[in-house]
Amino acid sequence: MIAFPNAKINLGLHVLGKRDDGFHDIETVFYPVSMCDSLEITPSGDGKTSLRQYGPALSGGENLCLKAYHLLREEYDLPPVEIHLLKHVPAGAGLGGGSSDAAFTFKMLNEMFALNISTGELEKLAAKIGSDCAFFIRNKPAFAYGRGEQLENIGLDLSEKHIRIIKPDVHVSTPEAYKMLRPDANRPSLREIIQQPIVKWKDILVNDFEKPIFKRYPEIRKIKESMYEKGALYASMSGSGSAVFGIFD
Repeated sequence: MIAFPNAKINLGLHVLGKRDDGFHDIETVFYPVSMCDSLEITPSGDGKTSLRQYGPALSGGENLCLKAYHLLREEYDLPPVEIHLLKHVPAGAGLGGGSSDAAFTFKMLNEMFALNISTGELEKLAAKIGSDCAFFIRNKPAFAYGRGEQLENIGLDLSEKHIRIIKPDVHVSTPEAYKMLRPDANRPSLREIIQQPIVKWKDILVNDFEKPIFKRYPEIRKIKESMYEKGALYASMSGSGSAVFGIFD
């Protein structure tokens, strides 16, 4: 079975406060984009589960596709599989590439082996992998809150717009990015802001990570400025960076 795990962008990102579990309460809007990896899963030929990745090497830690497989195997009788992953979505970009790979692994294994796991249960499993992983189960525009795993569908359609993404040669550590922030819960919710026309987003749709990240990496700020110089209706860093996107007519 072959699938193409796609990336996402964040339309605004508010960090509201630190949680007792060590995470932060946030709110953001996840929007799927067409940039994607290629993922193939087949039954194992030698009785062992394996993963072969093509493209950029892992920056450290277990590949999230394997993590998803082993997590699912704890509750279901899964046979060994061979996983082939061709990476196009860059790491350290704020585009959710690894989370998408894991979410698609859950969905593919569910279909391949007729596990009949509901969408809601798949989302709960995905949330154990990462805060944005659950989004890729339904893979539709969503207002996200809590750690980012609580999702509400929203009627947002940018299909008639052109989205350009630029990833500079900078890797931003998400934990380090959070350390640079001052959470703020006293402002209008993104749930209402996102309903405004795109032409108004430039002044009201804010990613909290931009201010500290731009200070440390001014080259990222320059990319955002260049998007507006080239006519973007809205431009922003995605997630904690370092990718920047622009929405154009």
